[in-house]
Amino acid sequence: MTTTVPAGLAELTEILAYGDFATSAPAALQQDLGLASLQVGPARALAVREDPSHFFNRAGGFGAEHPLTLDDLARVCDFYREQGVAQGSLMIAPPLMPANWAAQAATLGLTEGGRYAKLACDLDTMPTADPPPVLDPGWHIGTVGAHQAREWATVMMNTFGFTAPAMVELAASFVGRASWRQYAVRAGERIVAVGSVFFNGECAHMFAGATLPAARGRGAQSALLAARIEAARAQGCRWIVAETGAEGPGEHNPSLHNMLRAGFRPMYERPNWLWRA
Repeated sequence: MTTTVPAGLAELTEILAYGDFATSAPAALQQDLGLASLQVGPARALAVREDPSHFFNRAGGFGAEHPLTLDDLARVCDFYREQGVAQGSLMIAPPLMPANWAAQAATLGLTEGGRYAKLACDLDTMPTADPPPVLDPGWHIGTVGAHQAREWATVMMNTFGFTAPAMVELAASFVGRASWRQYAVRAGERIVAVGSVFFNGECAHMFAGATLPAARGRGAQSALLAARIEAARAQGCRWIVAETGAEGPGEHNPSLHNMLRAGFRPMYERPNWLWRA
């Protein structure tokens, strides 16, 4: 199986997903969260001032249409400074980094943070899962409607450690968006695992797969991966991309291995480059 998705498109699709997720919130909620966004050519930057984790202060899509420039990066750093956030991440695919990257990073005061594994699969050549992943008896998977948005969002955000009510409300607000499909695994009527997929023309992006701790190791994420892959195929996408934490020596990331079993193939490991106030 070959993975031919351009790195620029893979990175742009990821940041467009985050941007669309955040800006789907009502204006009053965006104001309460101190949410703002910036476009620099094809690249996007997002800032959420009231997110203490700094996770959503992220920028990406660099190099999607033209080579990365120091001016592009400086504009993003200025944006973080203007928004009053303490830290922001700049996500740059290694194949798209300029040859003088070390000097550029030093000029802007960027330091290397955690690393992510970027993965992709070519939907034109990837076979349909047969048989599909098996769930526990009494468990089932399906799409999520507006009436289930808050429960779904609570599972998603709390599992990742974002427990503030405003952050849960942010996640609930993007359920049903036109470029998205949200899925849930239910044990009876209770949601125990969630996942989304974002559609960007030829490329789709896996977003925020999460399982409650007591429900892990029972096939939920494999079922969610398979459902989202088929949704992207039905949407006419050619590729689907995802990212998860890279494994260091002696580490084991179950999400990474679930993706590999589902048919994803590694593209590269991408450091997060951190700007700090």
